[in-house]
Amino acid sequence: MSDHDDEFEAHDDDLAERLADVDDDLAEQRAAALRSGLDDYELDEEDLDLLELSEEGEDGVHYLPALPVIAIVGRPNVGKSALVNRILGRREAVVEDTPGVTRDRVSYKGEWLDRRFTLVDTGGWEPDAKGIDASVAAQAEVAIDLSDVVLFVVDATVGATSTDEHVVRLLRKTKKPVFLVANKVDDARQEPEAAALWNLGLGEPHPVSALHGRGVADLLESVFKVLPEVSAVAKQEIGGPRRVAIVGRPNVGKSSLLNKTAREERVVVNELAGTTRDPVDEQIELAGKVWRFVDTAGIRRRVHLQQGADFYASLRTQAALEKAEVAIVVLDVSQPISEQDVRIIDLVLESGRALVLAYNKWDLLDDDRRRYLEREIEQDLHHVAWAPRVNISARTGRHLEKLVPALETALESWDTRIPTGKFNAFLTELTQEHPHPVRGGKQPRILFGTQVSTRPPTFVLFTTGFLDPGYRRFIQRRLREIYGFEGSPIVVNMRVREKRQRR
Repeated sequence: MSDHDDEFEAHDDDLAERLADVDDDLAEQRAAALRSGLDDYELDEEDLDLLELSEEGEDGVHYLPALPVIAIVGRPNVGKSALVNRILGRREAVVEDTPGVTRDRVSYKGEWLDRRFTLVDTGGWEPDAKGIDASVAAQAEVAIDLSDVVLFVVDATVGATSTDEHVVRLLRKTKKPVFLVANKVDDARQEPEAAALWNLGLGEPHPVSALHGRGVADLLESVFKVLPEVSAVAKQEIGGPRRVAIVGRPNVGKSSLLNKTAREERVVVNELAGTTRDPVDEQIELAGKVWRFVDTAGIRRRVHLQQGADFYASLRTQAALEKAEVAIVVLDVSQPISEQDVRIIDLVLESGRALVLAYNKWDLLDDDRRRYLEREIEQDLHHVAWAPRVNISARTGRHLEKLVPALETALESWDTRIPTGKFNAFLTELTQEHPHPVRGGKQPRILFGTQVSTRPPTFVLFTTGFLDPGYRRFIQRRLREIYGFEGSPIVVNMRVREKRQRR
């Protein structure tokens, strides 16, 4: 915890009681007054959209429309990030003449001719002969799986390589629209080089110059003819069995957990780490309820390709998480909590999924190890102290039934919505008791707050100035103290707005 966090640690035990006494109608009236006060401030179109989206739906839960997803794939140094910047119209992705600068899938929000979309830049491939095929395959598969349209970028000045052909084999299997982008065609004299890419068998190459912008508008015009208004892959699914991803590092017992809950040898279990390579879906009945479990490959470490293997496995885990609603992170209590364990938990947080921590192999625990374990949990996992914890043995089936109430609690929190009136009453009480410290002679104020979505609960604060990260964490802690949110991450975003100039 930082020094700034200490400033906001004073507790007011009766805040929850005072909020409970607030009349709902009165709270809504006050919130409406605060909302009308925003008219005095400069608001852009996105602000107005957020305020409109925050209106509560009939079922008490509001779902943001899922923007269509365009993924850009290709081998290193073909100009993927340069194309991202050109499409976005701003310099967002790092561009360098070194292969492998982009190491993660990064999503950006874009707009073209009033059409909004999500653009995914991919990268992170290890330029290692032994590992590149696996890394390329993983990267392409995940990008394809989680997109509505794929842009496959090839360097027209180099031509098709064996790596390109490897990705093409994957692209041919997909039913999604794929556009072959022949990059680095800076003038008409180079267009014959682009035409040579017909041989890849993906249809007509689209010659572009990401650096100069040549041909990019024509490419986008073709893309937007087939791009859906709402994403078919990123949309919120409602109904059916709740989807649970089982994640964790190798050999912690993920597959054993799936087998025990399925009551059959559904997946291979072996002491050799990394037995599971591909996610396995299984419909499970547990404690009288049906769930859809997904077992995933653990993060494998190889000495000769340590970073590449970690990246490959994290892609698989991310793909499973983005299809799931809640993640069970399995931890082996017989081993110290590792950096890999923490990184996997952070992947779940970044994905915005609900979280349950399953401490496996509890039957192997002795008193000495238990003392060390509790110390490790307090030290390394304090940032997810809000996640339900279940001590289990996947081998014997011990306490597996306790997973169900933990999952239900986490999902209920993930779906929780706080009415706008109550949320603003909470903010008013909070800021009166603990106002934001003065920074540089100014004290930022919160003008209005609203919950714009659930899954996970996402809040937007309209403010007169930048709020310290410590103060935002303080708001999150108080939200948890009063409203629970056990098992769900909370997102608190901020929109700093200036007062409208009087004419």
